[in-house]
Amino acid sequence: MEELGKYRFACTLSFGDIYGQIIVWLIVVFVALATSLALGMSNPLYGALAVGLVIVLSLPFLLFAFVTTLFNHIEIYPKTSDTQSISDKVPSVASRS
Repeated sequence: MEELGKYRFACTLSFGDIYGQIIVWLIVVFVALATSLALGMSNPLYGALAVGLVIVLSLPFLLFAFVTTLFNHIEIYPKTSDTQSISDKVPSVASRS
């Protein structure tokens, strides 16, 4: 059986990558609140059901979009002697005393 080597994970996700998704999420929240207020005037139960329906139907799609964006921005590199992490170069507390 072959021994697994060490790998380095790097996340290249930036705020600009998820900026559009945040805007869409805010729009969904405000639409749900507006629907709740509009329907809540006639019957509060309809308002609560409308908010629940909007959130339950939109949340899985928004989470899927965010998670796939996150996974697409994770890079995996094999760890070599040239790419040591900072923790490998800094002496530990135990070795100082």
